[in-house]
Amino acid sequence: MAPLATVGILSIGDMGMGIAKLLIAKNYRVVTNVEGRSQDTQTRVQRASIEALPTDSSLVSASDYILSIVPPRDALATAKRITTAFKTLSTPKANPLYYLDLNAISPRTARSIGTLFSTQTPKIKFLDGGIIGGPPSLKDSSWSLPSIPMSGPHLLISAPISGAHLQETLNIKHISPEIGPASGLKCCFASTTKGFTALCIQSFTTAHSLGILPNLLEEMGARLPNQLKSAKGGLTSMPPKAYRWVNEMEEIAMCHSDEGGFEGEGKGIFDGVAAVYRSVADDTVLGEEKTERRKRGLTVEDVAECMGEGLRNKRMKVE
Repeated sequence: MAPLATVGILSIGDMGMGIAKLLIAKNYRVVTNVEGRSQDTQTRVQRASIEALPTDSSLVSASDYILSIVPPRDALATAKRITTAFKTLSTPKANPLYYLDLNAISPRTARSIGTLFSTQTPKIKFLDGGIIGGPPSLKDSSWSLPSIPMSGPHLLISAPISGAHLQETLNIKHISPEIGPASGLKCCFASTTKGFTALCIQSFTTAHSLGILPNLLEEMGARLPNQLKSAKGGLTSMPPKAYRWVNEMEEIAMCHSDEGGFEGEGKGIFDGVAAVYRSVADDTVLGEEKTERRKRGLTVEDVAECMGEGLRNKRMKVE
């Protein structure tokens, strides 16, 4: 059976891999460009039967849709790669190329990327989006899916090559004709989840240093059992992703400032959250964690121990 459409994914991290597996299972051809990527990424691509193309130009030429799922710091650079590659095509594409930006960026950044496409490559249809929830996963013959809000003047459902099917497959909901609201929704949601995890990093680390972490966990278990469950899941899954979340928190701070009107200390809340994740990534052994090879931070107690040790070593270097 011929594939429904060709979907290019940049890049194949945890979320990109989950979406790729879902699309392949639903009869889509999935392609990517692994040039310059780590050996871990290249191995993941090979094992998942994702087709690796040699250049961005070949990716653009082959794709009906491109999904950008990269660290927030790389969102604009990735968009520029695609506009550059599109301009080098020797043969015009028969159908419009849809570019779905699914990165954790602020509405301001999303609008700047939209402007890039509209001025440099207006034939590429840009959609502002975000991913809320974990990667797609298959369990008992049923897929668990994240939500993908999208916004902007172009409708995926109107795309000529399986657009409606792709929208349903990826659980996409178009929420606004403007660029920005979809990214803003992602920022507002992540404020409550990753913001909470950062608070727990500080709280549990301080409690560990005081020797009262067991007491804190006992009190939370008795009075805040749901929050404790969320804290345990958030802290133990966070280490391999902390480096990505630094820029995401900065984008969230930008969102709250630009769109919510929070200035000064109000905006600075998430600048502070970014600093927490920067400390995880740069000052502790947790920053060395890889999703495929977890060693540390598998319990909240170990997260707190690693954080305390890293912060103590940092202070000693300064002194």
